[in-house]
Amino acid sequence: MWNIITILFGSTIRSATPLMFTALGGTFSERSGVVNIGLEGMMTIGAFSAVLVSYFTGSPFLGLLGAIVSGAFFGWLLAFLSIHFKANQVVVGTAINILAASLTTFLLVEIWGKPGQTDNVNYFTPWGPFNMFTYLAFILVGVSYFVLYKTPFGLRIRAVGEHPRAADTLGVNVYKVRYICVILSGILGAIGGAALSIGSISLFKEGMIAGKGFIALAAVIFGKWHPVGAALACLFFGLADAIQTVSMSLGLDLPKEFLFALPYILTMMAVSGLVGKSVAPAADGVPYEKGEK
Repeated sequence: MWNIITILFGSTIRSATPLMFTALGGTFSERSGVVNIGLEGMMTIGAFSAVLVSYFTGSPFLGLLGAIVSGAFFGWLLAFLSIHFKANQVVVGTAINILAASLTTFLLVEIWGKPGQTDNVNYFTPWGPFNMFTYLAFILVGVSYFVLYKTPFGLRIRAVGEHPRAADTLGVNVYKVRYICVILSGILGAIGGAALSIGSISLFKEGMIAGKGFIALAAVIFGKWHPVGAALACLFFGLADAIQTVSMSLGLDLPKEFLFALPYILTMMAVSGLVGKSVAPAADGVPYEKGEK
């Protein structure tokens, strides 16, 4: 029994790790007033870029840097279209998801000459029971909480997300704060993707993200747009994924279709309000026009 609990605990932490990075990114973006539906695409491009750079350089550290750069670019793209052109944030985020999926599929064939997956590359080997990404994810939860709630910049982020007009009146650059937060969400989402590729299986496969970006977005809502709450929600969703993994490995007599669907069922429950109601930042998803009354 104790052995099963230990396996379940370890599997929960490992499953939650990429979700935590991405959910923290979503928290920063939405706290500043920008809905980031593109987290799925940012995870996808991060996972692919990490493998791509590691493949050509032989260094997983440079692979992680490649993921960060690609995530920053996709975050900037979302910010530019949503903030500068005031495009519909949901539509832009959806387009980013489609772009990331299509681009990685194309580059897979162009670079590796085959569809489906890349070759194996150098990756981050575990440090004890977990890899570097797990320890970093928990550290960043604390850092994110400190930044958002204990620093002047965090106060500006929250003010921009709640009352951008008032924040602007007090001298806060609403556009700058939102750009920083959305780019940061792209970086964190890409690191979450890298945690799946060079942090666990040492390659990139089509469909490997499998909706985890949307689960992370649900964790943001379930966690009430709070870093610690989002992290706990990720552990909850990670537990659902771990139950699936452990049940199948132990050969338990449970329908595998139900086990595969369990994380997504819980996600739908969370975002539909069956688990509890959450109130988003007041200006979340609302483009800001300087000078409007």
